[in-house]
Amino acid sequence: MASFNKLKNVLMLAFDWILYGAGVAGHCQVTVTQPRFLHADSSMNNVSLTCTFSASGCSSYPPEVLWFRFLTNTHQDLCTPGCTDHQKYKVHSSENNILLEIKDLTADDNAVYICGIAFSGSDSPLSKQTGEGTLLTVTGSRKQHSNGKLISMIITSSLLFLYTSAVLTSFVVYKVGSK
Repeated sequence: MASFNKLKNVLMLAFDWILYGAGVAGHCQVTVTQPRFLHADSSMNNVSLTCTFSASGCSSYPPEVLWFRFLTNTHQDLCTPGCTDHQKYKVHSSENNILLEIKDLTADDNAVYICGIAFSGSDSPLSKQTGEGTLLTVTGSRKQHSNGKLISMIITSSLLFLYTSAVLTSFVVYKVGSK
């Protein structure tokens, strides 16, 4: 967890550096909220992560919306503000609600997803904030289905082995008993 917090702090510094603008005097303050967990099944194919923000004292211009994801030891910039993979990720926004749509869902999408909101025209340190992150857990992947087939084959093979052993043992006992 300590490495996650370090990465998050580095991300915030990079976030401030990327979006630092000329600045407008004021007391712009942004608050970002995200659900802590989201469980999805890969058969759903698509999933949307939610991010809600409130802003007070900020400009009337729409903010920049950024999405990042944290894997085990690294992070990826998904949409900063344009998405790096338009086939996989798409951002939808309406008023103070932002959605990150993830398409073609697989177990590789398991990660912590963080939403960032920035009013880049403000020099207030509170004008650029991130959410706490949403842990996305994807189950039911194709790999898990193939593991199920493997387990089924092992069970069938084991039962076939036991049956063959029983028949062979019965045959040997019958032959020995008939002498």
